[in-house]
Amino acid sequence: MPVFNSKINASSDGFRKNRQEMLELIGQLEELNSRGAILSAKRAARFEARGQLLPRERLARLLDPGMPFMAIGNIAGYLLDTDDPARSLPGSTIIAGIGFIAGVRCVVVVDDSGIQAGSLTTAGAYRITRSEEIALQQKLPFVHLVESAGGDLLNYTVEGFSKGGALFGNLAKLSKAGIPVISILHGSSTAGGAYMPGLSDYVVAVKGNGRAFLAGPPLLKAATGEIATEEELGGAEMHATVSGLAEYLAENDGQAVQITRELIGRLHWNKDCERPTRGSYRAPIYDTDELAGVIPCDYRTPYDMRELVARTVDGSDFLDFKPRYGAATVCLQAEIMGLPCGILGNNGSIDPDGATKATQFLQLCDQANIPVLFLQNTTGYIVGTKSEQAGMIKHGSKMIQAVQNLEVPRITMMTGASFGAGNYGMCGRHFDPDFLYTFPNARTGVMGGEQAAKTMSIVARGKAAATGVEADEDALTKQEAALTHMFDSQAGAFYTSGHMLDDGMIDPRDTRNTLGFLLETCWETRHRTVRPNSFGIARM
Repeated sequence: MPVFNSKINASSDGFRKNRQEMLELIGQLEELNSRGAILSAKRAARFEARGQLLPRERLARLLDPGMPFMAIGNIAGYLLDTDDPARSLPGSTIIAGIGFIAGVRCVVVVDDSGIQAGSLTTAGAYRITRSEEIALQQKLPFVHLVESAGGDLLNYTVEGFSKGGALFGNLAKLSKAGIPVISILHGSSTAGGAYMPGLSDYVVAVKGNGRAFLAGPPLLKAATGEIATEEELGGAEMHATVSGLAEYLAENDGQAVQITRELIGRLHWNKDCERPTRGSYRAPIYDTDELAGVIPCDYRTPYDMRELVARTVDGSDFLDFKPRYGAATVCLQAEIMGLPCGILGNNGSIDPDGATKATQFLQLCDQANIPVLFLQNTTGYIVGTKSEQAGMIKHGSKMIQAVQNLEVPRITMMTGASFGAGNYGMCGRHFDPDFLYTFPNARTGVMGGEQAAKTMSIVARGKAAATGVEADEDALTKQEAALTHMFDSQAGAFYTSGHMLDDGMIDPRDTRNTLGFLLETCWETRHRTVRPNSFGIARM
């Protein structure tokens, strides 16, 4: 097959407009990603006085230099607790992602104790929980750098308390599944947080700073009248010599990180996981940087999904499956960094033929044991008399059924519109893809705000006519404005990512690297042997 011939003109006004608008969104993403580091670094003097490294310094020393780190939930919490974009903190008090430690791909969570003493917020709890889920699903060691004041009591809810139990239950699941759980006790881990190291398979505690206790001195005195020091109750040395909670005692943060790296190396985690066999592969012919101008920020402006794919897959080379049938639904076979994948994308609404084609394509990928990438940009399943009579419900349902029941890895990228049941048919968040990441221009909702507002006005006018009264047009105009704002304000990627409807937001120009990293992660999962046990490791 001939290599795809791009029709993009990088000198055109449309390309320049797309690029300018996308770069503005990317700039917003970069500014939001930097907020946590800037805020945490303001506490540098306090950390230095305690002889500690800043949380991001701990992470940098833990990870293999020069290797990729894929953030999990980097925008989580944005606009969740406040409507003020300037005050909202993306990522909350947690740093989370997938990176390499001593050559081993691991899930890493870091309590950012430079922000609110690392207290756990709703968004922070999500980042930890989702990280635990990924570690379990992808068979990755789970490493937690602990220093937290515990739950955010100023914003306490009983629902949050109840859900918080999942943080601990997931650690038990990981250990039972044969997946190592490792904690570094850098600072305090109080009350429920003490179970984070308690439910770990290995604990490295830092002398003088690391502490874990169910009740700190103030609560102990209030509850029982007993007076004790923090070191007596839960100091690192006590846990290493008396309680047995800590397996390794480190002199400082740096040594704790080095012990952890050595520990992971000595697990020989990769000994039972073969490496993927890849032939030589080429970078895309078309510059990945052009993606900033290829993809329009207005979802109503169409573009060919093949243009995105041509700047993502090896050699810009792919095989187009049934291109003339259900043409608005794009099904492609390709490789990314030598790893095979099926790609399902949208060039508009999904019609009955497109749904039928997609269903067959998905089943064929499942038959061949090839992962599927879903590149979402659709206003949904097409409506109208013609499509209804052609079996849109039936064919769309079969597509959704195929998506949910695939047994191969599924990775979703929100690249544009994601409306109505099209979100479901393209493997949206609650269809549990292995990973779901978003571009900053993506839009998600049951429908666009304008369509929702007009729909409700039509319903209101019909109801008024049925009762023989005149519709209040002024009231309907106000209702339309309110509904349009309500729907559209929740549709943007920064809102949906902040409300934890994805695994994070990326720069579209990083699509190839992101998908290559995730495909390799899923490949390892399917080729890794673990040794489950009945109850998890019973630490003595």
